[in-house]
Amino acid sequence: MQNMQLDKSQLDHSQAFTIRDCKAADLTALVALEQRCFDTDRLSKRSFSYWIKAKHRVFMVVEQETQIIGYGLVIMRKGTRLARLYSIAIDKNIEGKGIGRQLMLALEKHTVDAGKLFLRLEVDKTNARAIGLYESMGYKIFGDYAHYYENNGDAFRMQKPIRQVAKHKQLPSYPWYAQTTDFTCGPAALMMAMASLSEKIQMGQPLEFDLWREATTIFMMSGHGGCHPLGLALAAEKRGFKTQVYINQALPLFTSGVRQAVKKHTVEVIEQQFETRAKHQNLPVVYADFDLHALKNALMEGCKVLSLISTYRMDGYKVPHWVAITAIDEECLYLHDPSVPEQHASGFDCQHIPVALDDFVRLSSYGKTKLRTALVISKDHFEE
Repeated sequence: MQNMQLDKSQLDHSQAFTIRDCKAADLTALVALEQRCFDTDRLSKRSFSYWIKAKHRVFMVVEQETQIIGYGLVIMRKGTRLARLYSIAIDKNIEGKGIGRQLMLALEKHTVDAGKLFLRLEVDKTNARAIGLYESMGYKIFGDYAHYYENNGDAFRMQKPIRQVAKHKQLPSYPWYAQTTDFTCGPAALMMAMASLSEKIQMGQPLEFDLWREATTIFMMSGHGGCHPLGLALAAEKRGFKTQVYINQALPLFTSGVRQAVKKHTVEVIEQQFETRAKHQNLPVVYADFDLHALKNALMEGCKVLSLISTYRMDGYKVPHWVAITAIDEECLYLHDPSVPEQHASGFDCQHIPVALDDFVRLSSYGKTKLRTALVISKDHFEE
């Protein structure tokens, strides 16, 4: 396969091209195309090799007379209905021939076939041609990234509902925070919720660790303690917010994964303390399964919602994990996830993650006991 620089004399633009799945034999040509198309933010040979072999992606190339003249790479978020256009390139000498649009349509079709509802992308704010193409195809800007590229260029964030039955919803403005440890998802999710209710909340490690110390169960399986719903609610109440807690079973909640008897006893004692303090403060606790309609109504009234999920459907590990629910519509529930799941993902992939309603019912059920718990947070008696 030739990897030389293409010029107009080498390529008949009227000639038919094919769009097909990427294969291992394309590696060298992809690296050469990347070099031709981009001066910065290039994918390395190692990255191309990784994505060629990866399972949770759509990777297609445009081929004309045995030459690779374009490619598109979409990566999937396991356990969700979200996909992201990770990279796309068309040889500069054949831009403007409609190949980019055809490639995008092929990527969308295969992404829908993979069960995804939404496709996201980022694009340089100065790239008017690409922005025009995406907007003409139904993508809408819902945010931006400052200094996103290696040259400090800014990027728009765009999204499209790629399955016809999905309706575009304007995603709400909602702060996002990346947890700085493996065990502070609860504090990170709570900070996001509180910061969306009050500008006085300063998200950062000092508050993240304060909340963890106040809400943790000390032990969780073999590692650091996870945060208890009552502990998080008490921490929010301490800062002037009003909370309501839904728990679908009696305490204790987190002892099934704790092997050592002394650790299990410690968790039970701490959970009893949380329950006693909650009763003393008249904190509303509903020992029943939460209803998605009730949570949707709460969001519409300006409240914020946290939910515990199991990460098993996302990364294969049975770990309890706190997320912020940012919106609910007829099709999906949207999550702000404080954890960046893999080295190839970014915070962009962790914001407003669409999860089909039926999928969320399974996602929000943790452990052998099928624990489901959520917090509704408001600022009804929070003084600005």
